[in-house]
This record gives sequence, structure tokens and C-alpha cells, in this order.
Amino acid sequence: MAALLFECLGGGGRIVGPRVLGIDAAGKHGWVGAIVDDRGFVAAHVGALNELITWAEPVATVGVDIPIGNLPEGGRAADTVARGFIGLRRSSVFNAPPVAELRQDSFDETNRQLAERGQPKMSRQTWALLLKVEEAEALASSDDRLIEVHPEVSFRAMTDRDLEWPKKSWNGQMLRRRLLTDAGIVLPDQLDSAGVIPVDDVLDAAAAAWSARRHAQGQARALPDHVEVDRTGHRLAIWY
Repeated sequence: MAALLFECLGGGGRIVGPRVLGIDAAGKHGWVGAIVDDRGFVAAHVGALNELITWAEPVATVGVDIPIGNLPEGGRAADTVARGFIGLRRSSVFNAPPVAELRQDSFDETNRQLAERGQPKMSRQTWALLLKVEEAEALASSDDRLIEVHPEVSFRAMTDRDLEWPKKSWNGQMLRRRLLTDAGIVLPDQLDSAGVIPVDDVLDAAAAAWSARRHAQGQARALPDHVEVDRTGHRLAIWY
């Protein structure tokens, strides 16, 4: 199976589960990645998207918390269905920006054009992520191991109920770390380069890896069930 990796032990070897990479956008730090295999957490690192994949190799699947694929008119079913799935934390899912506006030079100009087309305006948060969206889309076009994930979708699937506390709160972070532990992904108290990253970004990268592992094992589900496809062939789905 392509999702399985071969581990040599002395003169022989054994088949182990998939080694995967989960990646989350980490603001001024760029991206943070977490490697997970069937035995749990392996390592975390900070860098550019392509650098993290090179660092993590070999991996079967790469789960990235960023929109991959867009519709010209905006508004993907994946985003709408994910908000319904998350429930209480639905505000954490934002609409993927329409591909035609990705390369506009200013926030105000982009929103002026969106308004002229009768489309919802873009938030500052979404605007700040545009370069990362472009970076992920370019890589997904040449590497079919990349899938779109959303950490709050992953955590919601782990617990099978709404998450009571937001991810930046103490209670929320302890809950999410406990869910990862219960899923066999035990994060250490101290990290190397990723130790300077905000806690919620590290937790999100690990949750992205949880979904990537399920995908590599053939156990993942998609939001929505009937996956849309954009004009470049990207499947517009959030996997968990």
C-alpha cells in the first residue's frame, strides 16, 4: 500500500503505519509542521511550506490548514458544511477567497471589486492569508499528497461534540492537547524550533497531522460528502 512505509531493522524489516505531516499557518513565523506516524508524535519544525515537506520526508500525506482550491464566484460548500459540523466554533471557518482576487494589490481595492460583483467583502484576517493561500495552491498543483484540513473540524471529530472552550483559552488548549493524547499523539512539554510558536498553532499542526494520518490510512471523511472540483482540478474538500 502506498500509504505504508518500510522500516528496516537490522537485516530484515517490518511494515509500519503511515508517516504524515500536518501544517498550520503561524503568522510572522511562517508555517509550523508536525510529523506523526502510527506510534504518535515524531517532531515539529518551523519554516516555509516547501521547506517543511522536505524536512519531513518521507511522508504519505500532507494536511494543510489553508483553503486549497476556489470557485470564481466564491463560496465553497466545504466552508459552509464545515461551519455546520463545528457548531459552537463555526466562526473559525472563513470563506476561501475567490481566485480572481488573489493578486490584487490592496485590501481596499479587492473589497471594492468584491462589492461591485455583489460578493461578501474580505476580512483583514483573510487578506493576510492570501500569500499563504497562493503558496499552498501552487504546491498542491504539483504534489497530490497535499490535502486541505481544518483543526477545529479535526478536534470536533475527535470528541464527537461541540468544543466548549475557544482554542486560545487555557481550558481550550488543555482540552485540545488531551484530545490529541487520547488519539495517540502525545506532545512533549518542550520543542526545538517550534517551541517559540503560539501554543494553539502547534496544537493545530498536530490536529492537521491527525487528519492526514486518517487520510493516509483510508479512514478520512470529507466535508462535503459530494466534493466540488474547481477549474484547475483541485478537489474542494476539508478532510478529517
